[in-house]
Amino acid sequence: MNLTKLAGLLSLLCMSPAWAIEPFTIKDIRVEGIQRTEAGTVFSYLPVKVGDTMDDQHAATAIRALYATGFFKDVRLEVEQGVLVVLVRERPSIAGIEINGVKDFPKDQLKDNMKYAGLAEARILDKGALDKATQELKRQYVARGKYGVTVTTTVTELERNRVNIVFNVAEGEVSKIKQINLVGNRDYKEKELLELMKLSTPDWMSWFSKNDQYSKQKLSADMEAMRSFYMDNGYLEFNIDSTQVSITPDKKDIYITINFTEGAKYTVSRVEVAGNTLVPREEVEKLIQVKAGDIFSRKTLTETNKKIGERLGQEGYAFANVNAIPEMNKEKHEVAFKFMVDPGRRVYIRRINIAGNDKTRDEVVRREFRQVEGAWFDEGKIKKSRQRVDKLDFFAEVDVETPPVQGATDQMDVNVSVKEKSTGNISVGAGFSNGEGLTLSGSITQANLFGSGNHVATQINTSKINQVYSLSFTNPYFTDDGVSRGFDVYKRNTDSRSTAVSQYSSHTLGGGVRFGVPIGEDESISYGLAIEKTQLGLLENSPARLTQYVNAFGATNNTLSGTVGWGRDSRDSAIYTTEGTVQRAFAEIALPVFDIRYYKLNYQHQLFYPIRNDITLLLNGEAGIANGYGGRQMPFFKNFYAGGTGSVRGYEANSLGPRDTEDAVLGGTRRVVGGAELLLPFPGMGKEKSVRLSGFFDAGAVYGPGDLPGSAGLRYSTGVALTWISPMGPMKFSYAAPLNKQPVDKVQKFQFSLGSIF
Repeated sequence: MNLTKLAGLLSLLCMSPAWAIEPFTIKDIRVEGIQRTEAGTVFSYLPVKVGDTMDDQHAATAIRALYATGFFKDVRLEVEQGVLVVLVRERPSIAGIEINGVKDFPKDQLKDNMKYAGLAEARILDKGALDKATQELKRQYVARGKYGVTVTTTVTELERNRVNIVFNVAEGEVSKIKQINLVGNRDYKEKELLELMKLSTPDWMSWFSKNDQYSKQKLSADMEAMRSFYMDNGYLEFNIDSTQVSITPDKKDIYITINFTEGAKYTVSRVEVAGNTLVPREEVEKLIQVKAGDIFSRKTLTETNKKIGERLGQEGYAFANVNAIPEMNKEKHEVAFKFMVDPGRRVYIRRINIAGNDKTRDEVVRREFRQVEGAWFDEGKIKKSRQRVDKLDFFAEVDVETPPVQGATDQMDVNVSVKEKSTGNISVGAGFSNGEGLTLSGSITQANLFGSGNHVATQINTSKINQVYSLSFTNPYFTDDGVSRGFDVYKRNTDSRSTAVSQYSSHTLGGGVRFGVPIGEDESISYGLAIEKTQLGLLENSPARLTQYVNAFGATNNTLSGTVGWGRDSRDSAIYTTEGTVQRAFAEIALPVFDIRYYKLNYQHQLFYPIRNDITLLLNGEAGIANGYGGRQMPFFKNFYAGGTGSVRGYEANSLGPRDTEDAVLGGTRRVVGGAELLLPFPGMGKEKSVRLSGFFDAGAVYGPGDLPGSAGLRYSTGVALTWISPMGPMKFSYAAPLNKQPVDKVQKFQFSLGSIF
């Protein structure tokens, strides 16, 4: 037999041993039918080689091996005078992929997704990969609510065993929720329960929220929200029996039906604590939020477990287990709880690891930590440590994890992961106007100098109205226990002829030193000493009160001022504050070394109150009073001012308060500012924390002698604001409408600020 088709023989061999191939020694191997695949590739997959003995078992193995490569759609073996001939028919390669009819997605994005399914240009065509890519394309449209999408594929053969694949997509319309039916509610109205759900029928905000488009994930979240609502209001046996989602034949309308059983409302009959509490049992009992006679609430129960666990965590028991075991009386609809406390093993911290601080030195982060290596785990100290690192404002993100050490049951590590942000700001500007001529300005600020945590700032402004040359340096850890020290040197030249402030000029040269001393985790006191020299210049139209002051005390004023301050900051974050308070009290007094003698007292209180996880109410109040002492008059250039960003938005900066007969602002000796602001995430930005939207109400006034216009009466405004932590620094934009504008007031509805000015 000169030519034997082994593929045919193999089938015959299965029927009768008389047809079994006679084994032979392979003298050579020849591959036929390949176009793109290299012969060496075929040889590498063949389980036999020249010199091997070929039989029916080896032939079957060889055919299976070549099919498994996916390169071929047909494989045959022949023998010709001791030469093994491998005849193959290659699968076609994909020359191109076209997608037609797509509007909702970029075509490049869809092609990238197809690569994960195994379909891409220059690859071998696989029918399974083609089907998988088609289904994935449909799935992406279904995820957007387009259940009526149709996808057809066309495969066109080309020369050189290649094919072109065309996807024709008919996107269809978005399927909308037509109706949501609730079955089983007895004690609550359907309207009240539907408000708990994110999914809804179309309304005027659906174009933005997309809540009228069905999503399995959203429905699951809505079911959990409804379950939490009932469980938090006493319905211990609440159960969702079933949910049905149906779509009309035209794929346009979706109907959702939710069947549930409310059950009876339960009250708490008894609460007790059992197990090894380690801390005094009375202290644990005070942490229990559930009391006998209360309506059952799963939220309160969970909060109790958390508080007890955190209390044990302060003693080093990081893996404490607290379970509330219920004992139900279904006849009386009462439930008793026994809180079983198992503290587990006491754990200590092996190592604190810091990652992500490419610029900031490790010691800058470590010195803010209250949890130390080698000490017992303390959940409160770890939480406080994270807050202190966050308040440095050097990082865009601060994450702290406490993984257990593998192979040890009583050790944990603290892994601190930070994402650095730009802490330096450099700006250069130039301008020209007929009134001021050429104006140059520039500033350099670095809040984390060379990664050391030190703060340095310089400012230069050559404006004719307000020339500033300043240098400031602060070392927040002048001593190891956190005492800070700072220096300031500055020169200011002011010409108010083009502003709302009274007409005068001043030239001030000064410098000072200041210290900050921590007296608690969130509290500190500060004190400082500064000396400055001010040269006043009056104009022909300067107010009479300014002229009287210069005549009495001279045009040159030297001041040695001492400052004392107290501050408390319990905010949870300086990056994205959601709760906490900020209190500041500050006193400045001109010491009786020179002729000027005055004092200024100021107090500010801010409260951040979380209304929801992503909505915070900010309440702000500030009051200040100033006057001269020792028979000396309060220097007019030290007066309080209000209006504009930071006080009462909607009014021109520093424009509120007493005015002279020429309508120039004089400032005052008493200042009151307050307001409320609702802080919201910016719509569509998800969890992005660099942008925040707010609605506000501001009020404020500056008071002086009662015979001056504008001396009395609060001014109010309301509006919206946008805060953006930009790469150039914090920026705040606001649009406000004054509510009780007076004839003397100057209005400025749109205002913005960039960073802070020395």
